[in-house]
Amino acid sequence: MLLLGFSAGLPLMLVFSTLSFWLREAGVDRTAIGYFSWIALAYGFKWAWSPLVDRMSLPIFTHLLGRRRGWMMFAQLLLVVAILGMSQSDPLVDIKRMALFALMVAIASATQDIVIDAFRIESAPAKMQAALAAAYQVGYRSAMIIATAGSLTIAAWIKPDGDAYSLVSWQTAYIVMAGLMSIGILTTLFSNEPVTTSKDVDAKEVELKSSLSNRLNKVAPARLSKIIAASLSWLYTASVLPFIDFFKRYGRSAILILLLISCYRISDIVMGIMANVFYVDMGFSKKEIATLSKIYGLIMTLVGAGAGGLLIARYGTMKILFLGALLVAVTNLLFAYQAMIGYNVPFLTFAISVDNFSAGIATAAFIAYLSSLTSSGYSATQYALLSSIMLLFPKFVAGFSGAYIDAYNYVSFFIAASLIGFPVLGLIMLVQKYAPNPNLSDATETDLVEQEKQKELGS
Repeated sequence: MLLLGFSAGLPLMLVFSTLSFWLREAGVDRTAIGYFSWIALAYGFKWAWSPLVDRMSLPIFTHLLGRRRGWMMFAQLLLVVAILGMSQSDPLVDIKRMALFALMVAIASATQDIVIDAFRIESAPAKMQAALAAAYQVGYRSAMIIATAGSLTIAAWIKPDGDAYSLVSWQTAYIVMAGLMSIGILTTLFSNEPVTTSKDVDAKEVELKSSLSNRLNKVAPARLSKIIAASLSWLYTASVLPFIDFFKRYGRSAILILLLISCYRISDIVMGIMANVFYVDMGFSKKEIATLSKIYGLIMTLVGAGAGGLLIARYGTMKILFLGALLVAVTNLLFAYQAMIGYNVPFLTFAISVDNFSAGIATAAFIAYLSSLTSSGYSATQYALLSSIMLLFPKFVAGFSGAYIDAYNYVSFFIAASLIGFPVLGLIMLVQKYAPNPNLSDATETDLVEQEKQKELGS
């Protein structure tokens, strides 16, 4: 999960903050960069094709690797092609070409996320998900930093004689990022296909297929009725039953859960889209940003993700979910102060370190919570739906961040990004009170504590 987390986290920044840095340095205006970020909304719509990943077999890939690993390999190879396509694009000559390949990266990356999440959930019982989430988060956040700090370092190294824009330096950086996707490809090849428990789902599909076929036989030829019945039963089982199952298990409280999920990361995502643009406008060089993110940011991300896993095991998922949301909202105020004082390397070091530590805790808790909401047989579709909801509204709001800064200023923007995170705390308390999750029982948390103790004793 550490290495698969790396493979999942790497493409995200290449169509998010790193791309924003490239576009800004190339001279693209902030408003356009903000709108350009809507490409990442593909992550918010991955629920639309998650039933295919959940229930459809890919020719050759599934036969050789299994359903989960086959889809992972397909998405990873597609990512390599799309990132290389971005590396051969010039935003000043043909920004539409750049947008097309960026969209391709986003769709392939979202597909990889769908199958990796299903792979993780199906590879271990619920009581192990917090530990897996922590390992996944370390890999994911490490890749995000490499995709940002690493790309900036490479771009600066290729063009060391100043901060002037160089197309070749950015193209080289993206070629290297495409090469790093080999980590995910090798991990997929050497992983074990999880043993899924989809017998009940398969039985429902067979039962529905038989029922539809008998009805259609009365109005259509037998062969045609079988084809139509098979298609409709598959579509219903793959696309409809996962949602029926979720709402049946949680009832009216499902709406409250979905509302929390849709807002949990809004503060972090809205702030993140303009982070690198902010660094450029404050006068920080690529080398400085890369060094700060690579050293302090990476260390604090690892510490935060590890701390998140341990805190979840000790205090439970909901309490750490609350703590993570609070820390993320508060840390945005540090960047508001940075905007007030301007160029200041020591304070930026502190702000980036605290921000990464907070994000590590919050995301580890959120992944564990989302994983606990899924049920066997529908893990890919249900998790894709939940994680898509997580991104859809925040990404949409983030698209207006450039226009907001142009109309006001950075200080006002970061304060607003902080304030919109505080209502999430109230939602967490409401969910904990009115929508308890049976998969987050005290016994589960006690088991996790015992596992951590045994791990320490073993060390």
